Amino acid sequence: MLLAVLALIPVIALLIFIYLKDKNEKEPMGLLIGLFFAGMGTIITAVIAEFIGDAILELILPYTPVLKAILLALIVVGPAEELGKYAVLRLITWKNKNFNYSYDAIVYAVFVSLGFACLENVGYVFQNGIGTALLRMFTSVPGHASFAVFMGFFYSKAKYEAVRGNKSACARYKSLAMLIPIVLHGIFDAILFGGEATETDFFIGLAVIFWFIFVVVLLVFAFICVINASKNDFCIVMLPNNVQTIYRPQVAGNWTCSCGIVNYFNYCSACGKPRPMINTTWNCPKCGTLCTYNFCGNCGTPKQPQQQG
Repeated sequence: MLLAVLALIPVIALLIFIYLKDKNEKEPMGLLIGLFFAGMGTIITAVIAEFIGDAILELILPYTPVLKAILLALIVVGPAEELGKYAVLRLITWKNKNFNYSYDAIVYAVFVSLGFACLENVGYVFQNGIGTALLRMFTSVPGHASFAVFMGFFYSKAKYEAVRGNKSACARYKSLAMLIPIVLHGIFDAILFGGEATETDFFIGLAVIFWFIFVVVLLVFAFICVINASKNDFCIVMLPNNVQTIYRPQVAGNWTCSCGIVNYFNYCSACGKPRPMINTTWNCPKCGTLCTYNFCGNCGTPKQPQQQG
């Protein structure tokens, strides 16, 4: 029982932290639970891919255990685990109607990743005991969450560009949403795998020191990313009347439909009528986006008094 608690505590704590940082609009619990269990399912494809990759590297590099261990981490383990998580994230959330805020992507990615980490952590803890549980509580589980934070950060930017219709930028950010977590995960494992493969106390100790430094830096940057993403969270919305932009929700505010319902978004929840538009639109002098309200929804440039469409 104690081992199960120790294995689950870091996962639950991180999920709660990420969830509470979603200030503007909480995500449906059913969606988040589905993402968590879908993340668990990715461990199956990861194990299969890692088994095949390990067998291939053993055939190619039978007498160079250190190189094999490093390559296993960089080109097998990292891609196998992070690509599986990204596939689930993309499949479930990309067209989901609840994906309407920039911070949502981080929430989704972390729930997927910690689903994977939960199952992995339970296996390691029951196999190796309390010492492993305590170590992974502050390293491996937060590490999985950190990879997901960066995945979600770039995934959010990809969605942002997709809404704007910028296909090249969208493709670039999708690539980064996969590549950055793969690289970080690969380095995370490569330092440990390589050190262990030397079977020399000095090099193992040196690898552990570098690993802890890497973990601390990774967690600090991930924490900063979460805080900034939560603070600067904005709503991704297609405005009516063909004004294509992305704007912060506080610029828009509430409005009362002719049917008497008070709304926040751009279409009445009761009758579907569009939000009444301000009489003037304007083109942002900085990025050229067609805008309404007082700030450019793309770059935040304020409207000047002479700017009218």
